[in-house]
Amino acid sequence: MSIPLALTVNGKAVKADIDPRLLLADFLRTTLGLTGTHIGCDTAQCGACTIHLDGRAIKSCNVLALQAQGADVVTIEGLAESDGTMHPMQAAFKECHGLQCGFCTTGMVMSAIDLVARHPNADEKTIREELEGNLCRCTGYHNIVKAVQQGAAAMAK
Repeated sequence: MSIPLALTVNGKAVKADIDPRLLLADFLRTTLGLTGTHIGCDTAQCGACTIHLDGRAIKSCNVLALQAQGADVVTIEGLAESDGTMHPMQAAFKECHGLQCGFCTTGMVMSAIDLVARHPNADEKTIREELEGNLCRCTGYHNIVKAVQQGAAAMAK
């Protein structure tokens, strides 16, 4: 059985007939080919699948695609400008070396943007607390925190 789904992804209207059991992360990766949304744990523990749903960061591996009916979804692919200019948070992660293997990076960036929207002047403690739901096994978070601080400053301009 297929059910029609209509939503906006990265500013573009998307329609598809999908299995009602399809997870949003799988819809983005498999149906739309947006592989920047990583699947690391399938249990909403690692944060690699974090996207923005109607302006809020969510973990897409535990949301059914149908729950996004009519919603506005932004993935890591939707952050950069059309000319390729990176979002300030993406640029900060690059400049501060807030990534190593890169697996967690997309989820970290998406979470960081949401964090800054809610806490524009977050201190290091708040940043670390807010990123607890995003696991990085490579960096030890020091450069990630620096990247979030730098990205926040650039986003405020």
